[in-house]
Amino acid sequence: MQPSSLVLASRSPRRRHLLRQLGLRFEAVASDVDESIDMQVSPEEHVTILAERKARDVGLHLPGGIVIGADTIVVHDGEIIEKPDSEADAVRILQRLSGQKHDVYTGYSLVEIPGWRTVTRYERTGVWFRKLHTDEIVSYVKSGSPMDKAGAYGIQDDFGAVFVRKIVGDFYNVMGLPLCSFYCSYKEFIQKTPQANGIELA
Repeated sequence: MQPSSLVLASRSPRRRHLLRQLGLRFEAVASDVDESIDMQVSPEEHVTILAERKARDVGLHLPGGIVIGADTIVVHDGEIIEKPDSEADAVRILQRLSGQKHDVYTGYSLVEIPGWRTVTRYERTGVWFRKLHTDEIVSYVKSGSPMDKAGAYGIQDDFGAVFVRKIVGDFYNVMGLPLCSFYCSYKEFIQKTPQANGIELA
C-alpha cells in the first residue's frame, strides 16, 4: 500500500457508495475495535470517539495514507439506539420511533498516517416518522434490511424511506456520512498533508 492510499475503516455499503459519489478511490478495511462505550457520554462524544477509534485501529496496520472512520447512531428521548440485535429488537425500535421525532448523529474522523494528525467532527439531523402500522413494521423487519442499520431503518433505496415524513439537516447524514461537511473537511485535510498528492479529490 502506497503512502498516498485512502482507506475507509468500514465495510458499510452505504458509506462506500457515498465516498464513490465524491469521486474518491479508496480501499475499505473493517476495524476490529470494541464498539461498546460508556452510555453516559453525550451522543456527540459517542459518535466522535468511535469514529476516531475505528480510524486509528485501522491506521495501526498501515505504512501511510489517510484513514476515514465513521459512526452513526439514532437518539430518541435522550437514549442512544444503535443497530438491532434481533428481529424482535428491530420491531421494538420501529414501534418506538413510529409517529415520533428522533435525531441521527454521525461522527467522522480523518487520520493521517504515520503522523497521526487527526480531524474529527459530527453532524446531527432531525428525522420525523409518520405513524407506522404493525404489518408494515413486521414485513420490513422480515426483509432483513433493518438489521445492519442504526435505528433499524434505511432512508436510501429501501422501504424504510416511506417511514420518514420529514427531515431537518443533511439527508446523507442519515445514510451514514454527512457529505457536505465531510467533503469540506477532507478537502482541507489533504491540502495540509504533503504525501497526499496521489489522492484524488473530485
